[in-house]
Amino acid sequence: MPQVQLRSLVQARSGDKGNTVNIAVFARNEALYELLLRELTAERVKEHFGGMVIGEVTRYPVPKLLAMNFVCRGALGGGGSASMRMDNLGKCYAANLMRLEIEVGETNTNLSQS
Repeated sequence: MPQVQLRSLVQARSGDKGNTVNIAVFARNEALYELLLRELTAERVKEHFGGMVIGEVTRYPVPKLLAMNFVCRGALGGGGSASMRMDNLGKCYAANLMRLEIEVGETNTNLSQS
């Protein structure tokens, strides 16, 4: 099955509050949203970030917006001034998630179409 980076399929935004990162992912159409529900799980997101997210990742589907929201706890090394990280903000997490590859079926060549 072909693997495609999320960047070619979705739009995303992220932000932070304390030691928690919030990532919203938006599908362009219902077929893509259904694929994301199967492929883009909380476990998969946590695995993608490796040691950057040490807490729980929870996925909240928002079907009327063809979106999902991921809340990643323990993602900022303490957050704000408590972190020793060079980039202690969650704004870059959406861009990082866009590198994740998911499987798309051979017949799903029009997923990125609106």
